[in-house]
Amino acid sequence: MHGSEDFVIDVGDLLQKVEAAPPIEAVEAVAEALGSMVEARAVTLLIADFSGRAVVRLTSAASVEGARGHGVEQAETIPLTGTVYERVLRTQEADVRAVGDGAVVVVPVTDRGDAIGVIELDLVRRPSARELADVRTAAHALAYVVIAARRHTDVFEWGQRSTEFALAAEIQRRLLPATYTCEAGQFTLAGWLEPASTVGGDTFDYTLDRDCLQVSITDAVGHQVAAALLATLLVGALRNGRRRGMDLAEQATYANDALLENADPGQFVTGQLVRIDLQTGTALVVNAGHVLPMRLRDGKVEEIALRVDPPFGVVPGKSFDVQTFPLEPGDRIIFLTDGMQERNAVNLDVAQALADTADLHPREVVHALGRAVLDETGGDLRDDATMVCLDWYGGPPRARATQEGADPAITSGPA
Repeated sequence: MHGSEDFVIDVGDLLQKVEAAPPIEAVEAVAEALGSMVEARAVTLLIADFSGRAVVRLTSAASVEGARGHGVEQAETIPLTGTVYERVLRTQEADVRAVGDGAVVVVPVTDRGDAIGVIELDLVRRPSARELADVRTAAHALAYVVIAARRHTDVFEWGQRSTEFALAAEIQRRLLPATYTCEAGQFTLAGWLEPASTVGGDTFDYTLDRDCLQVSITDAVGHQVAAALLATLLVGALRNGRRRGMDLAEQATYANDALLENADPGQFVTGQLVRIDLQTGTALVVNAGHVLPMRLRDGKVEEIALRVDPPFGVVPGKSFDVQTFPLEPGDRIIFLTDGMQERNAVNLDVAQALADTADLHPREVVHALGRAVLDETGGDLRDDATMVCLDWYGGPPRARATQEGADPAITSGPA
């Protein structure tokens, strides 16, 4: 279609083509169908690298100079700094650039705040506002396609690894949530883990149900495979406990007992468990020997004073202190591991870094803090540095207006 007539994008047809394609070809099927619908000369998906500092173009076509190979698959890594891809990922706004009689359009591929990547379209003409909105809708649908497809293949996982994982890192990654960012009506949450050269056993986790949000951040003693296995035991116990319906105190006791029964003497894990009641807006916390969280409230950053229990795996039969966690609408909370305060990062002012990122989305806050600790240590991170940023808006569930990438049929807040 040319002139003033709009492109027609049929998302239903896109999804039908997904169902008809093998999982490994599902994304290509969507790209091909979308390209046909909008008369694109080319459509390319670039997924975010696990480092958070690059995007990756996957292809099984002819050889690409500089690309990594894995059988017929290739992964071309493109550093983000200073690129249009960085701008689109950071702002979650589409970019339209006129090129001759056509245009190059880059739109975010995002699900509930999780920036999966971007899609780039080379169009035969500049799109109208309506067409651009339709392309964004198709890109949002593509996020679900990627999420579904990567359950069935290692290609996406392989492509996102610009650096090979050691065995300990492979184990550690399995402990992290499937997506590091979650937006909902009452909160936005984002986590990030900057791994040390020798994996230090850090993890973070969260789960959301109709009534509550639960968050954990943990740090297992030691390094490499031993620390990763100890972290596996602790996280497995926490997940098993909460899925069996245990309250916060019971989860903590259950995890503690699991370590004492199954880990070697002297092995322990520090951590914080948080449960926020979405109906009342109240929060509880267990602090097992862990670094105190920080709060940004009304422009002021301060450490949140909590009573400290021993780490998990130290005291047999321990009953952990469940404390009220001070939480008010407008708060930004940062949970940390001690990798942010290691000896060679001692000069990093986390409070100032938190204040400096006050205007950023939590997803960008944790990335910025990760970059800051890497810069401070010259890239020589001696212990994992992990952070979880929680923005708490408050209010009753499903009461807030939809923001970026949200599915209003599922959530009434930022997606």
